[in-house]
Amino acid sequence: MDPERAVEQIRADGLLAAGGPVVVLLSGGRDSVCLLDVAVRIAGAPAVSAVHVNYGLRDDADDDERHCAQLCERLGVALAVERPSRPAGSGNLQAWARDVRYAAAAQRALTLGPGAAIATGHTASDQVETILYRLASSPSRRALLGMRPRDGRLVRPLLGLTREETTAYCEARGLPWRDDATNEEGKYARNRLRLALIPALREAHPAAEANVLRLAELLRDEADVLDALVAEQLDGRGAPGAGAEREARATIPLARLQALAPALRRLVVQRLADGAAGRPVAGAARHADAIAALRPEGLSMLDVGGGVRAVAEYGVVRMERGGAAEEPAPDPVRLPVPGVVAFGGWEVRCEETPVAPADGVLDRAALGGEQLLVRPWRPGDRIAPVGLGGTKSLQDLFRERRMPRAQRRLVPVVACGEEVAWVPGVATSARYGVTERTRDAVRLSARAPVTGGRE
Repeated sequence: MDPERAVEQIRADGLLAAGGPVVVLLSGGRDSVCLLDVAVRIAGAPAVSAVHVNYGLRDDADDDERHCAQLCERLGVALAVERPSRPAGSGNLQAWARDVRYAAAAQRALTLGPGAAIATGHTASDQVETILYRLASSPSRRALLGMRPRDGRLVRPLLGLTREETTAYCEARGLPWRDDATNEEGKYARNRLRLALIPALREAHPAAEANVLRLAELLRDEADVLDALVAEQLDGRGAPGAGAEREARATIPLARLQALAPALRRLVVQRLADGAAGRPVAGAARHADAIAALRPEGLSMLDVGGGVRAVAEYGVVRMERGGAAEEPAPDPVRLPVPGVVAFGGWEVRCEETPVAPADGVLDRAALGGEQLLVRPWRPGDRIAPVGLGGTKSLQDLFRERRMPRAQRRLVPVVACGEEVAWVPGVATSARYGVTERTRDAVRLSARAPVTGGRE
């Protein structure tokens, strides 16, 4: 491939930009050498850093390191070298090496600022191998999507080039590279795909690799449409009660889940499970029908794998990490009038406000001039809600508002002395509510925390 055409193609993709800080993962192989040179030509050498990891697992590992150092000196690029020691019991060697490599790059990127990208030398050839490997090992739609050009701060500028094209680029630019002999060993699954399966596919059809890539591209476009359909089912439809708006994308009414077409139901369940875990939960979608069959009354649960379980409560389905220790209730904290405090992940505010009956608006004089206390719910807590004409236990109010049990002990209870004055989304005490005699008022508000992968 003509180097100039390759650079223009990559520049047009927008993954690398002039002056944009970028950390290049540099192994010394042809793909990463090509990437480093392209990054320098597009972003400029001062904006580029390289990270090389010397695992010390091969006899020529130090030669690879020296090669990378010489290349970076030639291109005017700063190089950081990591020499990790593999701990005992670290499991899969390739997975450990990948984790170390990305961690080193992320650490380097932090020194360059929040906008720094991390670039890998994955090519179209790697994309084909990835899709075929995932297709064989993971029975899910996502297996066919392959690697995206951008994933957060991680970018893959060479996905439009084949391994043959990166080789031609390096040859044309006079850039030497190092070959890893282990890439020819058949003990690794990816190597077997490269050495046996892909050549067989080429024999079956000369455009086999191009067809795999085109299929993945089409499926990624369709995945965007499916993601929008899932979001439509979850957006703005959270459980009632405190924090309902925050929970809107993390819950779905059981009746709605049951009414969905099976394919869409699986996608919704997968989205909820991934959100709860903060990562993809393989195979969660296959439990969609069983989750839809959970009882609408009471509380029922179902493990979906990956340490996540589905919970049906008050006719609403949510996902949560299963088996983890119960999150401790936050410590009580004094709230000045006016003032703002943090309670667990919540932000609770007390602000001056015009006198008007509303949720959380209190008569300042009725508070007696003392600080309020923000604390967890206690068994036996009661409140006299505005308009009720009597008292009611918070537990009954939580139940009436269908607040999940796990949420009750974390929601802030604002007390004045020993009496409950306000609970967000639940009730305002009539004892402290504004009346026609109120001259000054304050408004209490609480912003819910962002946890469990929720937005």
